[in-house]
Amino acid sequence: MTWLTWALLSAVFAGLTAVLAKIGVKDIDSNLATAIRTVVIVMFAWSVALFRNEQPLSAVTPRTWLFLVLSGLATGASWLCYFRALQLGPVSKVAPIDKLSVVVAILLAAVFLHEKLTWQNWVGGALIVGGTIVLALG
Repeated sequence: MTWLTWALLSAVFAGLTAVLAKIGVKDIDSNLATAIRTVVIVMFAWSVALFRNEQPLSAVTPRTWLFLVLSGLATGASWLCYFRALQLGPVSKVAPIDKLSVVVAILLAAVFLHEKLTWQNWVGGALIVGGTIVLALG
């Protein structure tokens, strides 16, 4: 499968996640809900990694560990905020605002990874911001 297929599957699962999470946080604290979800993700991810057995854990460099740990902390913070937002607001408004992460990622990639932004990046980013505003205010 291509990167596009994987990205589309990611979008489908992320959309499903929002609806299932909204139902799941209805009667419990959002932080507890995030913790439960995280345990499931950890078990699932380790099962896939161990089953595929494509690379030994010893092959992971200290630099890689550092950036994956930082990424994990950012993910955890994002999930805690996302679940709290879902608990307090409608999925139809929370999910689009959460997807502003696309614009943040594009800008951070330009600054830190020196990726060149094309006019398509700028127009697409502006459309995402505009669409988010329309959905959040609607």
